[in-house]
Amino acid sequence: MSDHDAALMRNVLNGAVPAPSADVPDFIPADGPFDEEQRAFLNGLFSALYALNQGQNGEAVEAKTPLTILFGSQSGTAEALCKDLRKFSATQGFEASIAELDSVVPGDLAAANHVLIVAATYGEGEPTDNAQAFHKALMAADAAALPASTHFSVLGLGDTSYPHFNRVARQIDERLAQLGATRAAPLIACDVDYDADYAAWRGEVFAAAAFAQAAGAAAPAPVDDEPAPDFDKNHPFIAQLIEARCLNAEGSAKRVNHIEISLTGGGPDLEYEVGDALGVWPLNDFTEVRAILDAAGFSGKEVVEVKGGRTSLRQALFSALDLMTVSPKTSEAWGVTAGSDIHLIDVLRAGVPGLTPQMLAEGLRPIQPRLYSISSSPKMHPGEVHLTVGEVHYSLHGTERQGVASTFLGERLSEGGSVGVYVHKSSHFYLPQDDDVPLIMIGPGTGIAPFRAFLEEREVRGAGGDNWLFFGDQHEATDFLYRDQVLGWQESGLIAKLSLAWSRDGAQKVYVQHLIEEDGAELFAWLERGAAIYICGDASRMAVDVERALLGVIAKHGVRDEAAAEAYLDDLRKAHRYQRDVY
Repeated sequence: MSDHDAALMRNVLNGAVPAPSADVPDFIPADGPFDEEQRAFLNGLFSALYALNQGQNGEAVEAKTPLTILFGSQSGTAEALCKDLRKFSATQGFEASIAELDSVVPGDLAAANHVLIVAATYGEGEPTDNAQAFHKALMAADAAALPASTHFSVLGLGDTSYPHFNRVARQIDERLAQLGATRAAPLIACDVDYDADYAAWRGEVFAAAAFAQAAGAAAPAPVDDEPAPDFDKNHPFIAQLIEARCLNAEGSAKRVNHIEISLTGGGPDLEYEVGDALGVWPLNDFTEVRAILDAAGFSGKEVVEVKGGRTSLRQALFSALDLMTVSPKTSEAWGVTAGSDIHLIDVLRAGVPGLTPQMLAEGLRPIQPRLYSISSSPKMHPGEVHLTVGEVHYSLHGTERQGVASTFLGERLSEGGSVGVYVHKSSHFYLPQDDDVPLIMIGPGTGIAPFRAFLEEREVRGAGGDNWLFFGDQHEATDFLYRDQVLGWQESGLIAKLSLAWSRDGAQKVYVQHLIEEDGAELFAWLERGAAIYICGDASRMAVDVERALLGVIAKHGVRDEAAAEAYLDDLRKAHRYQRDVY
């Protein structure tokens, strides 16, 4: 409401009523059950309300067209794109609402004429945590039919290096059409470098006949109450490495590093909360750059164009391009067909006829930042951010291979060295506002990262809620990450219960899900008194096994059948008492 409008309403409510103008209807008839003073006041009030709905030239303001925007997001990217969609749609004459997919059921879409869905696929082709219920109901055989008046379009977020690329978005798109809704603009399935595809999809949507014809009064771009940050994915802060130290003892089969990075000078845009992630822009290993050049037969001095800029091939391979992934872009640019479980170097060594430096560059995806769960509390470590990063090393086709970002942080970046970072805010993985809520935290391996942050935060805040930590790895002697800090918290009472699973220390492999089952009665009692459950770590195996164990505990100790146990867990999820940070 403008200052003028607000003043008008204050005057009316204070009794300073304006006289209706000649072209405004007399709202209260002369024979109404009011005396003259009451009638004058009510006419003035309704005249003022009428005036608030007039344009500057006395014309009625045209109502904007409702638009429903829904997202399925695990890391927060889909939700962020939906917020951009809402801002843009306001300039096209729409008034948009945003919600998680699980906040609606498919039948609700029957009442919406314009629907946009941004859905990520994660894990083994699965819907995100906040889209599971919607996806299940939509794919059900008895899903309700939708009217043709429901016009929709879907944007998918995925990664072509995974076998079920954008599976969820494709399923939603196909199923909505099967149920009778009208596809306003075709689905676009984005790879990890999604910016251009998202922009193209957004343009197609609002140019589509169903959207263009239905648009309400177009308006100037709304004033953004949140100005663009100085630092984000495309404009990282150049931070300095404080320390990188291995958390494993000698003899471990793993190398997990504790990484400390200084955020000094970053300002408000680098303020984070526990549960957030840090985006890290890695640089490729020069050894691998040299191997790519040798396999392709180039010196690296050749000039290529990458993202509209010209640079040497060597520099492009070092800082701008993904040297690992064989994607559809590779096949298209190089004219080759590559099988699964193979890297770019393998394709080049097999030979690519007619390959030029520019073709080489065009066959590679842009390098992408990696998101790591933050493992520190800003209250305990002001001006710093800590990560817990497992180095990736493996053998493929008889050759030793390594991860890019994990070895960049752990081996190739020296103390004081520069690294581009940004804070990736979490909207789905966070501490409860009530410090008295009990927490059950399940994070084997590097999954302990956010729970170290949670416990530091609760320690600083003096939170009264009980904390139960499940942690595990291969060997207690070599793989007990943050041993001293965790045992110190147990001794102080901050950790009320500590459950440790060492999979290689006994005759039988023991994992965290086994401990969940063993302590099922106590765990269910914690849930009944309001505890929140958090899971962090591997999505494809650990998180699946842990959820299965939780459902078994709820069924057994809550005396429920399978369907009722699933409903119980769904209720926890809807109440944000079951949160997962899985990858």
